[in-house]
Amino acid sequence: MNRLDQRFADLRASGKSAFIAYIAAGDPTLERTREIVLTLEKCGADIIELGLPFSDPLADGIVNQMAADRALRSGTTTAKVLSFIKELRQETQIPLVLFTYLNPVYTYGFERFHQDAAAAGVDGILLLDLPPDEASLNLETTLGPNSVEHPRPATIRLIAPTTPAERIQLIASKAEGFIYYVSREGVTGAQTSLATGIQEQVKLIQSAGSVPVAVGFGISTPEQARTVATMADGVVVGSAIVKLIEQHGHAEDLAAKLTAFVKPLVDAVKSA
Repeated sequence: MNRLDQRFADLRASGKSAFIAYIAAGDPTLERTREIVLTLEKCGADIIELGLPFSDPLADGIVNQMAADRALRSGTTTAKVLSFIKELRQETQIPLVLFTYLNPVYTYGFERFHQDAAAAGVDGILLLDLPPDEASLNLETTLGPNSVEHPRPATIRLIAPTTPAERIQLIASKAEGFIYYVSREGVTGAQTSLATGIQEQVKLIQSAGSVPVAVGFGISTPEQARTVATMADGVVVGSAIVKLIEQHGHAEDLAAKLTAFVKPLVDAVKSA
């Protein structure tokens, strides 16, 4: 059982939902990303999603697009992120998921990327623009099945509000690690209110498979996080954290500012 599966198993046993934080790797620098990851873990985050910077992140709103741009301008590359994770594993065993697009993965080399990610200590990979049927074909043909003898990072799947029921069945049957339910149409970004229909969709997804379901896109307040935690196995907060890093990424008290913002979100999820 990898770190990701173990974390969800432990949380399920204690009746808690996961707090999942998204940040852009290399924003503003990889050294700062190290501090941010360790601070998020101290705040009680269960899983960290690291966005691999890409020049054309179509699913991301302006906040995350700008974060990717800052990371690229600081010299962050796919190879550097994987090396960074390998070094980070000397300090933390928090589950890490890479959040990225097909283009940088194929540029790096599909098989090589998954092998190097596994060697670095990555627990899951979310390829936003890889359809589930193609994902299974690529992974099992190129890498072989995920097994205890030959482990690879879990392939995290996305489901949207517009995903048809038969497609949900397909995705859930192939899912590993957890399913990321995108709670609203459009791109990432903090919202003033939650989308409608989250509970019904989460129940539908849970009934179609056995892996946990995490909900993201638009969650930015403790109240929203607590509400979603009563419905889902995990709560993802991204753009709101990335915005804070944009504002204070170079500040000496970044860790304190992150803690002041993130700890109430974590506490809200854990109190649900």
